[in-house]
Amino acid sequence: MDSKQALGIVNQTFKMIFGKPNPFPLDTIFSKFAFDIKLPKKVMDGLTGEETWTEILHGNSFITQDNMRAYDKQKGWMQPKQEVHNLKDIIDLWKKINYTTTERVYDCINVSQCDPMYKCENAFHCADCRACKNVVFCDGLASCEFTIASQRTATSGFCLRVDDSNSCSNSYNVICSNTISNSFFIQDCNNLHECLFCSHIMNKKYCISNMQFSEKEYFMIKNEVINWILNSLSNS
Repeated sequence: MDSKQALGIVNQTFKMIFGKPNPFPLDTIFSKFAFDIKLPKKVMDGLTGEETWTEILHGNSFITQDNMRAYDKQKGWMQPKQEVHNLKDIIDLWKKINYTTTERVYDCINVSQCDPMYKCENAFHCADCRACKNVVFCDGLASCEFTIASQRTATSGFCLRVDDSNSCSNSYNVICSNTISNSFFIQDCNNLHECLFCSHIMNKKYCISNMQFSEKEYFMIKNEVINWILNSLSNS
């Protein structure tokens, strides 16, 4: 997975959510939408000097999972027994083999700048995701696809900035909600379709700020909201 492929995922997701092309390059997507998400940081492999990515930052020495396995195959990680006279000797010997493993991916296809990842496909700069496909700048997802800059969310697709939620689709800026579709700026809601700026309600559609609108009124306002979102982000 490279940055060009990641931007392709973002473009498809934007189109499904907003019905308009994505106007931003990938680095702008990161700065405007993923600024507060815990993502892997870049460090250097202690053996090869190559850049690598890790979610664990308290280590002093790092090694990619691939390089760790290669070293084990070529030389092995066991050390010959040596005389030790004190605790300092033991710690010094430990430092020789104590590398923090980076880019830990398990049963994954086409992922990069990620750590750790489990049974994922097409992921870019993500952390702790499971059974996800086509995700960018995400942390703690499960069974999601085409999801961007989201955290701790499950069984969702074509979402942007969705946190602590479940079963969301075609939505933007959703927090602590369940079964949300085609909606923006939703918090603590359940079973909403085509709603905007709503909190603490359930089983509704065509609501704005917890007020009921007709379908025609709703879509007139939604179009204005989409333009406002994209224009405000472009100017910020």
